[in-house]
Amino acid sequence: MDVRFEEEIRTHRRLRELSRHPSQRASNKIISYVDDICRRYIAACPFVVVASRGSDGRIDISPKGDPPGFVAVLDEKTLAVPDRPGNHRLDTFENLLSHPEVGLFFMIPGNGDTLRVSGKGRIVRDSALQAQLAINGKSPNLVLVVTVEEAFMHCPKCMMRSRLWSPENWPDRANVPSLAEAIVAHSNTAETVAEVQAVIDDGAKRLY
Repeated sequence: MDVRFEEEIRTHRRLRELSRHPSQRASNKIISYVDDICRRYIAACPFVVVASRGSDGRIDISPKGDPPGFVAVLDEKTLAVPDRPGNHRLDTFENLLSHPEVGLFFMIPGNGDTLRVSGKGRIVRDSALQAQLAINGKSPNLVLVVTVEEAFMHCPKCMMRSRLWSPENWPDRANVPSLAEAIVAHSNTAETVAEVQAVIDDGAKRLY
């Protein structure tokens, strides 16, 4: 379906005609390394979203979560993100083999400010690093190592608008589809929703 709109913005000039220019504070807040501000944020962070680009040019976004501080700051230019057991698609790692560029979006529950980091990613196996990132005696099989090129804190307006951390404002989830429903609907499996849900529940018992 060809959806038509009144106007599609195609130039930088037109884009800026419709928006104010950023303030000096906003323009100058980007740094090229992990400083103490970033370190303190990452140390308290239990959740990060990793963006990468595949060989087909499509963008992928993959969530990662562990106890706070699970992303290791190896030095001011290097972060290490452990890969935990999942569905074995390895989308991020497959993408890195074609395009090393990655973006990281760090979020702390209840905190409005977020941290954005971008750089180049590598797929690493290193016994000492894997042992450092182990949880419950289980080391990650692979590690995403990111060479930092940009880092900056992001304002809390999106959290305020969405009321993301306000349980009293969370939406009714009665009609929200489950992963099991989506798999049955999208993957042409002969399994029932209940059977797929049982597999998901069983997998949730083995987080590491």
